[in-house]
Amino acid sequence: MGLNFSVFFRLHNGSQPPSSSPFPGLGDLPESCAADVLKYLTPVEICILGKMNRAFRGASWADFVWDSKLPSNYRVLVQRLIGDVGLVMCKREIYTRLCQLNQLDGGNKNVWLDKYSGGICLSISSMDLRITGIDDRRYWNRISTEESRFQTVAYLQQIWWFEVGGEVEFPFPPGTYSLYFRLQLGRTSKRFGRRIYNLEHVHGWNIKPVQFQLWTSDGQHAKTQCYLDEAGKWTLHHAGNFNVDARNESTRIKFSMTQIDCTHTKGGLCLDSVLIFPVEYKQRSQRR
Repeated sequence: MGLNFSVFFRLHNGSQPPSSSPFPGLGDLPESCAADVLKYLTPVEICILGKMNRAFRGASWADFVWDSKLPSNYRVLVQRLIGDVGLVMCKREIYTRLCQLNQLDGGNKNVWLDKYSGGICLSISSMDLRITGIDDRRYWNRISTEESRFQTVAYLQQIWWFEVGGEVEFPFPPGTYSLYFRLQLGRTSKRFGRRIYNLEHVHGWNIKPVQFQLWTSDGQHAKTQCYLDEAGKWTLHHAGNFNVDARNESTRIKFSMTQIDCTHTKGGLCLDSVLIFPVEYKQRSQRR
């Protein structure tokens, strides 16, 4: 489909001068026929072809073209993320709005639709997590940074008992999802426009592994563990995968990150957020 679409678009997008043939062209194609073509394409391809001529432009707004692009529970998502204004939107407008960043809980959560898999992506700020000792400035600080979509991260100076947890309930569309913690060893800043990082407080993460876990409301459980050893860059640490089927109207996920061996301290860690997205999202990012 990709090759055929590329050739099709190159031949008809105006890059070559149109012939003066007396025979009908694509511009004469009825909208209903154009829509029948578009419904088999990806959303990106639909929007590109929609710029080609009047027939395809009109067809690209047909509701039935976007039926298969929207999640099966899109009405629930519209009510949760868009509200009553979504009731008067056409399906292309709904799709576009869902693909944008939609904020929840005062901006501490961001939700958007992955346009390739049709699954939901959700990020949870460190402000919305339960962090042991977060109110004690001897251990933790909130610092501002442009490297977080939430503009703020939690920075650990030093602690004996490290424990971070949280939970979220959301109407995820059916599919398989992965949960990650976004972390960085060291504290970064900018000087004369250059990114620099400070490893002053980094210690203790190579002695015992950190444990990541998740639990779902339908009984799924996953656990992983690893040593933290990549300093100066943001990394995604995988807690596990979970499945959502069509029977689940809403899924509750609990998650945690712990290193509670009190024989040593650990510190110098930036905690940005927890991310949940379709497994295809991560696989596609790795191929880029």
